[in-house]
Amino acid sequence: MNVVTQTVAAEPVSGVEMFVPLAKLKKSPKNARKVPHGEAAIEALAASIQHKGLIQNLVVEPETKEDGTPTGYYLVTAGEGRRLAMLLRAKRKQIKKSEPVRCWLDTANDPSEISLDENVTRTPMHPADQFERFRELADGKGWGAQEIGARFGVSAGVVKQRLRLGAVSPKLLQVYREDGLTLDQLMAFAITDDHDRQEQVFANLHHNREPWIIRRDMTASNVPATDRRALFVGADAYVEAGGNIIRDLFSEDRGGFFEDAGLLDMLAAEKLREVAEQVQAEGWKWAEAHIDYPHAHGMRRFYPRSVPLSDEDEARLEALSAEHDELAEGYSSYDEMPEDVAAKLEAVSDEIDAISAKRYAYDANVIAHGGAFVVLNHDGTVRIERGFVRAEDEALADPQPEPEEGDATEPQMGDDKQPEDGDEDEEPGKPISDSLTRDLSAHRTLALRVALAEQPDMALIALTHALTAQLFYSYAEAGCLEVRPTVTPLGSHADGIEDTPLAARASEQHEAWAERMPRDVADLWGFIVGLDEAKRTALLAHCAARTVNALRLPWDRKPRSLQTADRLAGALALDVAKDWTPTVDSYLGRVTKAHIVEAVTEGVSEDAARRIADMKKPDMAQAAEQLLSGTGWLPVALRTPEPGGVDPAPVEPEDTESVKQPPEVEDSEASYAVAAE
Repeated sequence: MNVVTQTVAAEPVSGVEMFVPLAKLKKSPKNARKVPHGEAAIEALAASIQHKGLIQNLVVEPETKEDGTPTGYYLVTAGEGRRLAMLLRAKRKQIKKSEPVRCWLDTANDPSEISLDENVTRTPMHPADQFERFRELADGKGWGAQEIGARFGVSAGVVKQRLRLGAVSPKLLQVYREDGLTLDQLMAFAITDDHDRQEQVFANLHHNREPWIIRRDMTASNVPATDRRALFVGADAYVEAGGNIIRDLFSEDRGGFFEDAGLLDMLAAEKLREVAEQVQAEGWKWAEAHIDYPHAHGMRRFYPRSVPLSDEDEARLEALSAEHDELAEGYSSYDEMPEDVAAKLEAVSDEIDAISAKRYAYDANVIAHGGAFVVLNHDGTVRIERGFVRAEDEALADPQPEPEEGDATEPQMGDDKQPEDGDEDEEPGKPISDSLTRDLSAHRTLALRVALAEQPDMALIALTHALTAQLFYSYAEAGCLEVRPTVTPLGSHADGIEDTPLAARASEQHEAWAERMPRDVADLWGFIVGLDEAKRTALLAHCAARTVNALRLPWDRKPRSLQTADRLAGALALDVAKDWTPTVDSYLGRVTKAHIVEAVTEGVSEDAARRIADMKKPDMAQAAEQLLSGTGWLPVALRTPEPGGVDPAPVEPEDTESVKQPPEVEDSEASYAVAAE
């Protein structure tokens, strides 16, 4: 090979290798590439040249003036990207501009053709080969993501993704090479490096191979980091105990997936038991730890009673309140305050809360003979329910009757609900199952209770209507408020309803009032009389709200009550979508395919419904859950009727001869609707 080292070409000889100073190289005007190289590509070339040198030389021709005289510069016919990468290195002071660059002198061929040839007649490496080679560098040379990234000019995050893809089962990588999988699908399989699991999920896939379905199946036995148990235990404690967290490098995994559900349950139970020991140390006879609230405990509950503060605490509370107001003056939030002022105000607030808590205390007998449940809330926080007394200890604790606890702690019966099959003997007009109707109406009843409790004026209207219906008309089921009063537990109609955030709000409302009630029922009249009008009205609203019953039960036909519940929902502007979403468990997995298609059509679009129409029932339900998320769509049973619209609960025909109704009934109901709306 002829090697010529020169800086200025006199009589160039085509077909020789030469070294030209970087500063003497220019971009050729005959370069076929008009769209410039991207920054990432130049970065990658610069990193490659820095670590491995110039693997491929540049092809150049001498620059000449109009009269054919050489200028001393060379035009880069092929290799403009490498020239830019060398200039980038010079800019970073890694090399000088006088750095000799290995070039191949070509004056025999057309420069435009050479440039085009270099960019056209080449076959890029298949991504699967690239993923495996990256994996080999990590395994064979022991290089980490940072070092590999530096040598190829890509970020460590990109390297980690390629390493994860390179760790996918060789069988699936081969399917990917043969175009049997897309890159998005391969990335979904790469959520774990368990080859057996990957191949098992792949073998069980049907015609629908959406990446989210693959991710769902890959993590079916794992616990998402958003689960209450994971939030409670924490990632650090779980990993320290030997657990592994699966992280999806290709999508937002919100903290990943906890691989060992059994270990997570054990850690959560142990941590709850530690809290229970602290609670029992308060003097309680017992304290039990449960991940789920034991609704069927069947125990009576006692609430704390109001007790006077000591003179010292009263004086301190007054001083703290004045200090709090002084610190907070001129600020609307903690964010506006200087850090020292915010810290001091927070400390003052904590002390105020601590002293205020002394206003309520459990009777010593209740503590000595009662206990508490320590359970895990829906948001991963601990919930402590104190004041429960076992049947054998009730006489020792307190024989006095207590305020009704309500459905949050009453024993519940299970509801054996089975998902609808949907795939056999299915008709588009097939009605929703009775069990699901009960479930949905239970959620609506709970929402009505909370909403009514928050609107006292409307509670007065509803209560007045219910009482009037019983006193002035020949039928007593026209109202939806069971003002006998009766509190209907909802747990037996909808599994898990009492562990929802909405149920927590209802329980908090009840307990806040229960703690204020006098110990002896004989003092209750004086307590109520002593309340100001606003508080007394709020108490009435709460009591009325506890009796709301909008359950739709196949064995309990009460069309007028359900009509009134619809009118009440309209008057309250009830929006169940704030607290209920259509999921596979709550709705989509328990209705027919026709109902699912109808839901997606209404909530999203007809096109979206058509895309899922041919799926198997389980896949369709999962896809519909994704599509309907955040849309606010509700099934008819949960919707609030529009003012003046048709009631969702039509009145069923009755024997009008057996019940003589006064002519004013219809007018009175119409007047009620106007007043409520």
